[in-house]
Amino acid sequence: MTTNGQMEFTTADAVVAELVRAGVEVVFGVVSIHNMPIYDALLREGSIRIVCSRGESGAANMADGYARSTGKLGVVITSTGSGAGNAAGSLVEAWAAGTPVLHLTGEVSSKYLGTGRGYIHECKDQLSMMNGCCKEAYRLRKPEQAAAVVRQAIQNATTAPRGPVSLEIPIDFQSAIIPNSVIEAVQAVTAQEVAPHIPAEVTKLVAAARRPVIWAGGGVISSEASAELTKLAELTGAAVITSQSGKGSIPEDHPQCIGHFAAYEDVKALLKQSDLLISVGVRFRGNETANWKVTAPEAHISIDADWSAFNRNYEITHGLLGEAKAILNALNEELAAQSVTPNAEYVTEVKSVREKIRGILRDTLGPYEKFVDGMRKVLPKDAILVRDVTVPANVWGSRLFEIYEPRTSIHASGGGIGQGLPTALGAQTGQLDRVVVLMAGDGGYMLNVGEMPVAVQENLPLIVVLFDDQGYGVLRNIQDAAYGRQVAVDLVSPDFVMMAKSMGFEAERIGSPEEFVAELEAAVARRKPSMIVVDMNAVGPMAKPFGGPPGAADSFKPKKL
Repeated sequence: MTTNGQMEFTTADAVVAELVRAGVEVVFGVVSIHNMPIYDALLREGSIRIVCSRGESGAANMADGYARSTGKLGVVITSTGSGAGNAAGSLVEAWAAGTPVLHLTGEVSSKYLGTGRGYIHECKDQLSMMNGCCKEAYRLRKPEQAAAVVRQAIQNATTAPRGPVSLEIPIDFQSAIIPNSVIEAVQAVTAQEVAPHIPAEVTKLVAAARRPVIWAGGGVISSEASAELTKLAELTGAAVITSQSGKGSIPEDHPQCIGHFAAYEDVKALLKQSDLLISVGVRFRGNETANWKVTAPEAHISIDADWSAFNRNYEITHGLLGEAKAILNALNEELAAQSVTPNAEYVTEVKSVREKIRGILRDTLGPYEKFVDGMRKVLPKDAILVRDVTVPANVWGSRLFEIYEPRTSIHASGGGIGQGLPTALGAQTGQLDRVVVLMAGDGGYMLNVGEMPVAVQENLPLIVVLFDDQGYGVLRNIQDAAYGRQVAVDLVSPDFVMMAKSMGFEAERIGSPEEFVAELEAAVARRKPSMIVVDMNAVGPMAKPFGGPPGAADSFKPKKL
């Protein structure tokens, strides 16, 4: 829009200017009549890459995967009403993972908001819907405030505890001409950053512990505190348990790394005999603690950026609020000054437990033991492994496949199936030079299969490893254990190889570990969108069927409450 040959500044321009100011390099989304001014402003500004998803659900997952793989803000743009609703489930996943995502959505024209008159794409209460699936949701109520509100939303999303923030902008506001105001955050006095104070009783407790355990969660990753956590483990001789989201907090070939095995009997016993638990940015999710039946020691120091984390699932004796990186660094300095000596016998015991639980799990895999070993041998150490909810991912992809660096392990924190493909596409967009591999099952994969052409359109060399057992394998096993019968778990699927090739992927179907390793090597070398379909019936069954998380089958058996 121009006046006297000069381009007018609009709300949409203010939104894009704030994205540029925040360092945004890419946005994901679906163009619509309710966000077109923002897309046009992006085009005119020119510096931000636009990735066109095939649905709003996939777009939100892509923004999530991008943010997790890079540590940067993920941005998703959707339409109004059903378009925003399509993104809701994926935003729940970003909320569960604590991922910094900005969701920009349109809204009906401001004069029709809340009238129920049937304006196209109208939703009864979109703001409440978005608030229910995000850290927070905002509505732009005055076009002139666009820059300030967008900046506030970005700050909220990226401030610990991080999470998705939604901002809805009525369509008539988006093209409104507004002042190009310059807004700066100004402080009268710039204080130097002060190192956190570690209470003396906390340092004393850590220094005195002879059998300490560290439980590391996603907060370690988001705070970029992997090096500090590893140093704390080495200073104290602690065993390190990781949550699913915390994989990569410490290199998984480290001899003190127990890993994502908290609910295993030997690890539960180690925890029970521990004299101190230090939890760092971890939620203690039900499926990772056998619904909180894992016992924690009485002495418990919790480090978290979220007030509500303290005493939420496990009682604590000391809570340290703040970013993990700064707190761990200060604690390490205090411990180093005291010349703390690890308990050598305990460190040896930790190594023994580490090896024992891995051996127990390996014994259940049957032919799939060669899959995990082959993957780890073929893939670079900094490869990013994205896992959808499927049997191989749950059993060995999330435990035996070693992760060596932060942000190279991504899994559905909220437990929803089918989000792996778009999440992996987002991760690959953010890390174009890395090898990104998705592990998925045939059942879940079909939920977002329409996003496959994005890989070809955006030249993303994603490798999809699709485990095909013609159904929902996890649920089959849980139903067998709970009821001795199955229902609604068998699926008729397409010819995945033919489907993948029609969408521009290189694709092969394999039926043995040896074929898998050879095809994976070829996929890594070609650097093009690739799919390997694993015929699980041809490969054969695991030595022991996977029955879901500990206690899963018992939850569904008839009982009195």
